[in-house]
Amino acid sequence: MADQHPVSPEGSIPPIALALRWEEPPEGPVLVLLDQTRLPAEEVDLVCTDVPALVEAIGSLAVRGAPLLGLAGAYGIALAAARGFDVDEAAESLAHARPTAANLAHGVRRAVAAYHAALRDDADEAQAAAAALAEARALHREDAEASERMAAHGQVLLEELLPAGGHRILTHCNTGALVSGGEGTALAVVKAVHRAGQLRRLWVDETRPLLQGARLTAYEAARAGMAFTLLTDSAAGSLFAAGEVDAVLIGADRIAADGSVANKVGSYPLAVLARYHHVPFVVVAPTTTVDPATPDGAAIEVEQRPGYEVTDITIPHVPIAGQEAGTGVPVAPLGTQAHNPAFDVTPPELVTAIVTEEGVISPVTADGIAELWSRSRSGNGMMSI
Repeated sequence: MADQHPVSPEGSIPPIALALRWEEPPEGPVLVLLDQTRLPAEEVDLVCTDVPALVEAIGSLAVRGAPLLGLAGAYGIALAAARGFDVDEAAESLAHARPTAANLAHGVRRAVAAYHAALRDDADEAQAAAAALAEARALHREDAEASERMAAHGQVLLEELLPAGGHRILTHCNTGALVSGGEGTALAVVKAVHRAGQLRRLWVDETRPLLQGARLTAYEAARAGMAFTLLTDSAAGSLFAAGEVDAVLIGADRIAADGSVANKVGSYPLAVLARYHHVPFVVVAPTTTVDPATPDGAAIEVEQRPGYEVTDITIPHVPIAGQEAGTGVPVAPLGTQAHNPAFDVTPPELVTAIVTEEGVISPVTADGIAELWSRSRSGNGMMSI
């Protein structure tokens, strides 16, 4: 079950509420999510008491973003264990809630492994549940640390690629604190550049069809005091043609063994535009997004979203005359078929660099991905740029 509770931030420009947190009220542990479908109009907590509620929240994009989905998966296993539900059944449900997101399955696997390892060591159910929770919290800390390190590596990379400073950066979808245990992925780099006084302009793609850029990235950029401008996805080409873009920074939901990158649909056209206009196209993602079991871009399963997200306009939090809040307003003729992939795949030859907490890969090659994976597993330090 999931309940909703308004958040009451203080101050004229409040800090961004935590996207995800674990709480233990007297009636039992819960996973509390900031409902991202309600932003930017209002900050509302979604309280999940079981895994089906969490799976529904993942599917509806109330909780979203690659690193945060990994945390949600791990905490979901801890929630199932703490409340006495079947952990393996919960893992199966969670791991497939969004098939393209590599981090989601990674978080689930880590928490399940900790749970079963505790049982093999003769722990009781309560102790095994505590082990799953400890693993989820460890992953949460690691993600926050990874965010900080990615921001630092990305800032250095931009200084090398664009030594003149005054960066005009284009981004797509939302990659900030709303998707992470820290400040995010690509938007964390942008925030670091902003704090260094080197951000001239952040161009924010609205990101069709669910407007994560317009609703969420603009929400974060405004609170950070950035100079930003929102544009329709189809207007990006005119910006490149006018010489108004110095770099493109995006996140990723899965990176294949050959360096192919799956990200929010609309990313691949930006990579093509960037290559034609000789603009760096940079992907920022933690190593948990890398999936060596996926050999190339063609092997990445691309999630297909419901057609009504394209044929209708839905504003979850605002009642419209004659409509109940949360229902769609049709913008296409009745019966129109819609193609609505959630992601597209950018081949490695169009990616200037991949920034991770372990360092930067450039050029992006299968050998570079393999070395990154090896280093991230062995903990032998960072790759050099």
